[in-house]
Amino acid sequence: MAEFFYQDPYPVRKDKTEYRKISSDFVKVEKYGNREILHVDPKGLEQLAQEAMSDVSFYLRATHLEKLRAILDDPEATDNDRFVAYNLLQNATIAAEGQLPSCQDTGTAIVMAKKGEDVYTGAEDAEFLSKGIFNTYQERNLRYSQVVPLTMFDEKNSGSNLPAQIDIYAKKGMSYEFLFLAKGGGSANKTFLYQKTKSLLNEESLTQFIQEKIKDLGTAACPPYHLALVIGGTSAEANLAAVKKASAGYYDELPTEGNMGGQAFRDLEWEKRVQLICQKSQIGAQFGGKYFTHDVRVIRLPRHAASCPVGLGVSCSADRNIKAKITAEGLFVEQLEKNPRRLLPEVPPHLEAPVEINLDRPMHEVLAELSNYPIKTRLKLNGTLIVARDIAHAKIKELIDAGKPMPDYFKNHPIYYAGPAKTPEGMPSGSFGPTTAGRMDSYVNLFQSHGGSMIMLAKGNRSKDVTDSCKKHGGFYLGSIGGPAAILAKENITSVEVVDFEELGMEAVRKITIKNFPAFIITDDKGNDFFENL
Repeated sequence: MAEFFYQDPYPVRKDKTEYRKISSDFVKVEKYGNREILHVDPKGLEQLAQEAMSDVSFYLRATHLEKLRAILDDPEATDNDRFVAYNLLQNATIAAEGQLPSCQDTGTAIVMAKKGEDVYTGAEDAEFLSKGIFNTYQERNLRYSQVVPLTMFDEKNSGSNLPAQIDIYAKKGMSYEFLFLAKGGGSANKTFLYQKTKSLLNEESLTQFIQEKIKDLGTAACPPYHLALVIGGTSAEANLAAVKKASAGYYDELPTEGNMGGQAFRDLEWEKRVQLICQKSQIGAQFGGKYFTHDVRVIRLPRHAASCPVGLGVSCSADRNIKAKITAEGLFVEQLEKNPRRLLPEVPPHLEAPVEINLDRPMHEVLAELSNYPIKTRLKLNGTLIVARDIAHAKIKELIDAGKPMPDYFKNHPIYYAGPAKTPEGMPSGSFGPTTAGRMDSYVNLFQSHGGSMIMLAKGNRSKDVTDSCKKHGGFYLGSIGGPAAILAKENITSVEVVDFEELGMEAVRKITIKNFPAFIITDDKGNDFFENL
């Protein structure tokens, strides 16, 4: 008969995080009998959340940025890998100025906390954490991305980026620990759960599974990725929670072997194997190459004998994760890199000159010029774009379904799938990078049949339906680098104006003027698609 013993399911061995102190206020230790209690003024929770969410919107971890620099120094990296890495380092440098967030999708605010039993606030902690998050999104140039349902089908932007996701767990001790995340829709949408069985758990089957499922990630969530693969879990929910935390580096200090208590552990050998599979995929840092992933975490969990959940997820090039803590000494947040410029090379990587495309001509002339070049051609775009994404596309489809004409702006200009962050004072644009193209795939054939969406600009791979439609109607899909939203706003977008559906806020249709805007031909008018050829 087995004897009882308790095993911490996630025994993180130590915290190597470097913290900076933001306040000595809001905390005091009082003794009750033989017990010391840490009293935390709940206003301290508000300040901590406000500081953490502000930092994570403009700064990144030094370890993440150093991996980007390593791409530039790797002789095996492709020109496209280096082009993306260099742009992302430039973007981090601009974001660190504190005006333009690193990504226009400033994300859903997520807080995972562990509250010691000897910590007392006397308040609804989630309320004060939410207030700190609210303050950051009100005061900084961030985007409100949360929509709330009013009925089953009617939604409205909350106008504050609330609600946040806040999960608070109990632990022993006299400290309060936090992981704050700003999770954009692109990487959130690339979280997958596969319900498998024992038959997966052998070398051949697992290798084949990983080779197949890596392709599901694609490039829509802005690689290079920090990839997490979690096998097992006492439930599907436990599996996916571990995926998110592992992708944020939260479980880096787990043990590297299992035990009879069922402790979670990292499998370092399989991490190397999965990393090699990602390199051999040749997807690369968005446009082909070696650097689909920076690194991989493979975590093994216990499971029910009849169930084997497998989770796959990523933290993207906007690797926005930050730890924080409250102790008797005060309030602390993780020290992020404030000077990314130190990692930029003195000389930019040498790249072949791009093809310059003037967009301010009749659409048929632009299409004819693009038709002269093969997929993978790097472009430099100048002229006018129309910005429209999910809700605007749905509105325009409603017009067509009602027998009304498609707006001329959809026919006369390329369509950029994007939604901006707030515009800083004195600047023409807020952070304004591309959104995931695949969400608009269902509209392409209909719109192109009416003469619209003939040139589309966004990030990520698309379905075969889009390739077929472009071949049928003579259209093109151009890929923009996912991630460098700040640099696009500062250097490539010269004007922005709302032209339709103003009531939709960041989802409104806009006209923007661009200069030297980088892009690649991904899908052409001949039925060729870059990602299908990998």
